[in-house]
Parts: sequence; C-alpha cells; structure tokens
Amino acid sequence: MPQGSVLGPLKYIGYTEDLADLINSHQFSHHLYAHDTQVIASTTTANAESTDDRLQHCVAEIHRWCSSRRLQMNPKKTEFIWFGSRANLENLAARTGTSSLTVTRDVVQRANTVRDLGVTLDTELSMQNHISKITQTCFYHIRRLKQVRNLLGPDVAAKLVVSLVFTRLDYCNAILAGLPRSTIAPLQRVQNAAVRLVAHLGPYDHVSATLKDRH
Repeated sequence: MPQGSVLGPLKYIGYTEDLADLINSHQFSHHLYAHDTQVIASTTTANAESTDDRLQHCVAEIHRWCSSRRLQMNPKKTEFIWFGSRANLENLAARTGTSSLTVTRDVVQRANTVRDLGVTLDTELSMQNHISKITQTCFYHIRRLKQVRNLLGPDVAAKLVVSLVFTRLDYCNAILAGLPRSTIAPLQRVQNAAVRLVAHLGPYDHVSATLKDRH
C-alpha cells in the first residue's frame, strides 16, 4: 500500500484488525490508532509483577503475529510506563521486575513521560510536562511574531496568534479539566502575552478587558 494513498488506512485496518482479538485474549485493554498500538493494564501494586509477566507474553505474541504478516515491531519506538500515585510508584520502583519490558531482543526501560498523539503524559498524570511543552512552544511563536508586529495590522496579527498559539492551547484541553490553578497558570500567561501582542499593550498594562473583548 503506498503511504498517503486514499485507501491505505482502510486497507491497513482490515489487514491488522485481528490484533485486537489477540490483545483481548490476554485480558488487556487496547487502543489502536492507524499503526500505533497501545496495550493497557490496570492492577494493584501487589499484582504488578504478575501483570508485567502477562504483558511480556502479550508483547512476545504480538511480535510473532507481526512476523507472520510481514510486519515489523520497532523497539526504538516502543515505550513502557506505569501510572499511579507517588506512593505507589515509589513502592513499584523497588520491584526490579517492573522496570523494563523486553521487545524482541531489545530491552525497553520504563519511561517517566510518554507522548500520545501530541499529549505528553507523566507517571503521576500531573500534566506539568505537557503544559511546560505547550508554554514553551507558544512563547516561541509569540517572540517570533513580536519581531514583525509593526508590519502587521491588528486583524492579521490576531489571525496569526490564533493559528500559531491558540490552536496549541485548544488542542486536547479537556484533559486539563480539574487541575490546580497553579498548574495551569502558565497557560494563562501565554494568553496574556498573546493579547498584549495583538492589542499592542505594554508589559504592565492590564489585559482583563482586552481578553473579554477578544473572547
């Protein structure tokens, strides 16, 4: 199947649809997105090692399944992470059997963060790493736009800010619901800096009225 073809995704899904049955047979949950496959397990700390063993068997069977269909697992793009409270993760760290995952002949060490469809997830699901990356990217674009702001009208500046900054703030923002205000405060600073750029406000000017006016 040529990559980028119209029927390519549909044919690929049809070619690999029984992968879900294989994962279900090991009593794991799964999430499939094109050629990205995620295997998900929920367990207590006491049963973590047995769950890890089951996961190893599942991954080994997935590898055999791929080989039988002339597909290749990529250990370099494979990630392995545990999610939980800080106390449970510290207890889990003491268990040497849950610190890595064997994929074919390669060993994948447990990660502290993983990237899932543009969202950075950390072990405690605090979303601090995700917010930090968004903030860093947004401020980068704001600094670049400041260099040409005097050449742009207010409407053009607003459209550029929406396309380069606010699209990143809006992407998957539902996962930020319920987080402490201190955690999401950097995102508010991004909005304040963006509206100052569009409205030509100084660094110490109040932005509340302008934020409401600009929705």
